[in-house]
Amino acid sequence: MNFRGKLQFVARTDVGQVRDHNEDFITENESLGFAVLADGMGGLSAGEVASSMTVHLLVDELTEYRKGSSLIAAELNDSASDLPIEAQILRKAVEKANDAVFHVSQTQAQCQGMGTTVVAAYYYNNKVSVAHIGDSRMYRFRAGVLEQVTKDHSYVQELIDKGLFTKEEARVSDKKNVVTRALGVAPFVEVEVHEYDVEAGDVYLMCSDGLHDLVVDKDIENSMIELGSNLNELAAHLVNLANVSGGKDNISVVLTRVLKPYSKEGGLLGKIVNWFE
Repeated sequence: MNFRGKLQFVARTDVGQVRDHNEDFITENESLGFAVLADGMGGLSAGEVASSMTVHLLVDELTEYRKGSSLIAAELNDSASDLPIEAQILRKAVEKANDAVFHVSQTQAQCQGMGTTVVAAYYYNNKVSVAHIGDSRMYRFRAGVLEQVTKDHSYVQELIDKGLFTKEEARVSDKKNVVTRALGVAPFVEVEVHEYDVEAGDVYLMCSDGLHDLVVDKDIENSMIELGSNLNELAAHLVNLANVSGGKDNISVVLTRVLKPYSKEGGLLGKIVNWFE
């Protein structure tokens, strides 16, 4: 079990029952208060390249920001954005990853057409900034209730928004895996970024569609109620639920528990104050 300071992270990925390789890539970094999940696409090994590149590039950018040497932070000094600096850093880092993945897809024949979904979370000061592209999700489990934090960038979600599909119809649609945004498939992609308050006791779940396509939200919620006291058991159980339901895709989960609220006591200073000083 990974445990330090005021957050607890547990991450798990599985190839599933059908695929012969895993195109998901995940990481969590306690010293940064950062977690990211990417679900690659593109066939052969290209999806793995896109998801791995994206995760490593985001971690590199957040590491530079925490060191106080981020070029992105310097670029944002005069930004008129209403977003906090942490959310702006996260968005810009994802945009830079898009540039890099797209460049490789255009210059390396074996990587042509590759791309990836991504969901990334950066925790600080009783807040979390969440950036996402595609249909990899974040959920929040608070006071016994599960809530989806992100909204899928997908064809069926657009139909739901227009009132043409119910969520139940979307789950069985043959178009449910068609995403309307992906990282690395075009020179520009719109990154959705939001900041949320966090509370002690919250558990956040990031997952690829290999989980949420096969396990309904109510079963995820019940799993959290029953096993939420042990994130390792919970992560293993969620992966197993997807596998026994067919495991038709790679399955990845990243769980984060908020252990204590942030306190200004203790001399935490500066714009990059976070959970881990």
